Amino acid sequence: MPAVKFICRPDFFSILHMNQDALTLYNRNGSLKHMISKIRRDASTFERYQHNRDLVALVNLFADNVRDLPRGWETKFDRSGKVFFIDHTNKTTTFMDPRAPVPPPRPGATTSATTSSSAGTRVSPSAAASASAAPDIPSAYNDKVVAFLRQPNIVNAVRVEGTAALDRLSCDVELTILLSLFEQEIMSYVPAGRSASPRCVGGVNGSVVQQAGGVNGSVAPSLSPQASPGLSRANARAPAPYRRDFEAKLRNFYRKLESKGYGQGPGKLKLHIRREHLLEDAFNKIMCASKKDLQKCKLYVQFDHEEGLDYGGPSREFFFLLSRELFNPYYGLFEYSANDTYTVQVSPMSAFVDNQHEWPVSLSDLESLDSEFHQSLLWIKERDISSEVLDLNFAVTEEVFGQAVERELKPGGRNIPVTEKNKKEYLERVVRWRLERGVSQQTESLVRGFYEVVDPRLVAVFDARELELVIAGTAEIDLADWRTHTEYRSGYHNQHPVIVWFWAAMERFSNEQRLRLLQFVTGTSSVPYEGFAALRGSTGPRKFCVEKWGKPNSLPRAHTCFNRLDLPPYPTPDILYEKLLLAVEETNTFGIE
Repeated sequence: MPAVKFICRPDFFSILHMNQDALTLYNRNGSLKHMISKIRRDASTFERYQHNRDLVALVNLFADNVRDLPRGWETKFDRSGKVFFIDHTNKTTTFMDPRAPVPPPRPGATTSATTSSSAGTRVSPSAAASASAAPDIPSAYNDKVVAFLRQPNIVNAVRVEGTAALDRLSCDVELTILLSLFEQEIMSYVPAGRSASPRCVGGVNGSVVQQAGGVNGSVAPSLSPQASPGLSRANARAPAPYRRDFEAKLRNFYRKLESKGYGQGPGKLKLHIRREHLLEDAFNKIMCASKKDLQKCKLYVQFDHEEGLDYGGPSREFFFLLSRELFNPYYGLFEYSANDTYTVQVSPMSAFVDNQHEWPVSLSDLESLDSEFHQSLLWIKERDISSEVLDLNFAVTEEVFGQAVERELKPGGRNIPVTEKNKKEYLERVVRWRLERGVSQQTESLVRGFYEVVDPRLVAVFDARELELVIAGTAEIDLADWRTHTEYRSGYHNQHPVIVWFWAAMERFSNEQRLRLLQFVTGTSSVPYEGFAALRGSTGPRKFCVEKWGKPNSLPRAHTCFNRLDLPPYPTPDILYEKLLLAVEETNTFGIE
């Protein structure tokens, strides 16, 4: 069925976002999302939903009514005057227009068809008529370029999807020829330093640190954007994308947020929060706010019995504390992902994706989720298992309410043994099961909530690794980058004894303690992807600042709205170290002087 092929297209969601009516219908209809998700996972379920009114309406919004029906199809009207379509080849009827945009045929199929036709196969009159009705092919070179670029979705797909679109169109001969004509311009556009080794400095615990501010235990070849040295988060952060490409996307993303008025006001969304009931208060107040208020209003957070004014610091503190509470396994919304790790995943028992971007799963996605399980699968992947007796089949055992339940990874999976020939499929299915097991609905709720506030078209340019960096930054601190982008006031300077002792204390701090100090001063416990140069204050970019203030018996204090640490002139490095440690470990409230 053309409708199935259309829904199962790899670029279905990209096409969906280009049709505003269809996108509106999709976003407001949860059952429609569920049906499309099920069909994309298993095309055989289409038969169950093919007569659903909303699904029919969505598919027909993409139909090209001007084009002739495919061969073997006919249009009829029922007694109520509603149009339906007859597929004489398969002897079926449907309300879905077969002229939906199905994926183009593979080049090999086109070649074989052409060959058989030239060998003397008889062509039907309808096919000959459609061929004769096709528009004339432009002969002039400029006309050819214009006609090629006017094809629907090609240029826009590359703009939106980036390298994924180029990979999908890699077999397109015309595109390859066109790009080859501009090879010199394309290659000259790439910075000369891209193929050189990245400039590195000594990092934390002897790791290799990219000058951008990231930490990674190894350096991948720099020719691939996806394989370039990345920013590691707790030794499990996915590799960062090619820096120049990503920064361009990021600038464009922020520019679009600003142009659409996100968080610009003039309205205000005021949240009065009790620290001891933070999650409860946040839930009640945010759920009462409208979608428009969440998008447009300026956020002001006021902690009860604290006098701080929110110029950015209390808001950052609020989100930090909220995320910590939200991911606390005590509440049952998330659970520990394995017995020997502190990472969390969505709990299948919570009442909370079918990922709308349809990012493909990867074995590396399991590394931070369940290291032991990841190692087991990696062993299978890298080894020839032809001579191994693994006793594996396409089924897994999972625990549901304390009971061990067998679940098939594919129909009849318990009777399909894993072999060297089919182990790739097994690994793909078992990784997806481990990532999604029992939580697809909960994950879909998280994604839907995210898209209710942020227009999905704004984040469509990012892949999974890039979006993670946009949202979370990096949790590994590069001291050299931090020191480079720190400024001093009121008599302090880079060579002042107290400042020398301060950075010596940072060297002694563990990464967790450095993050606590960063959270104490800025209100957030992560560093932007661009490094400390991209720290922001209440009015835009604002560097980390250390100012001389107070008496030697005072504790350090912080101005989180301005990323400023007030550091007294302590007489010895030991006293400075103890005072800093006490400040970051024991203080958590706001006040006004």
